Amino acid sequence: MKPVPHATSLRRAPVQRRSAERLTRILDACAALLDEVGYDALSTRAVAQRAGVPIGSVYRFFGNKREMADALAQRNLERYVERVTERLQDARPGDWRAAMDAVLDEYLAMKRTAPGFSLVDFGNQIPVGSRHGEPNTRVADRLTGLLAGPLARTPGPDLRRAFLVAVETADTLVQLAFRVDPQGDEAIIAETRELLRAYLGRVLD
Repeated sequence: MKPVPHATSLRRAPVQRRSAERLTRILDACAALLDEVGYDALSTRAVAQRAGVPIGSVYRFFGNKREMADALAQRNLERYVERVTERLQDARPGDWRAAMDAVLDEYLAMKRTAPGFSLVDFGNQIPVGSRHGEPNTRVADRLTGLLAGPLARTPGPDLRRAFLVAVETADTLVQLAFRVDPQGDEAIIAETRELLRAYLGRVLD
């Protein structure tokens, strides 16, 4: 079992393996219930029941459901970075197009299959319907650090700005694709991929 990242929303970080496993069950239950009932109907009591833990165990880690959603978003980001990192092992050094395909493809895969991801993703939509820039900034920062080496680039402000623009653009267009089609409209996704390649080509070619 992979450890749960110590999200900033945790009241107390797990120390023992048993505690970490309990936190994992709580976040898994939160993710499943988000898909089933949505954020407004989510409750800490329902999460505790689904996870098979006492309600006090939930409050040991989280003060409310917003903190749970924040921790789930942080876990999503860590898992996303892991997936992209694994994909990059098969890419040729310096091949930024393959790297960008991995970045977009893994996001789409999580959007389609990861429980709770459609509502929480990396923290952009809680409260539901409210989108703000901080999570995309975190994603851009992580991608800058992750991709600078394989792309033989300096992880400075120019590269970070390029990735931030790309992340913000892709985020908006992918949300559109999933509004048009619950599985993601393939034509819009193809246009998104071409747009990202055209923009990043000016920076990375």
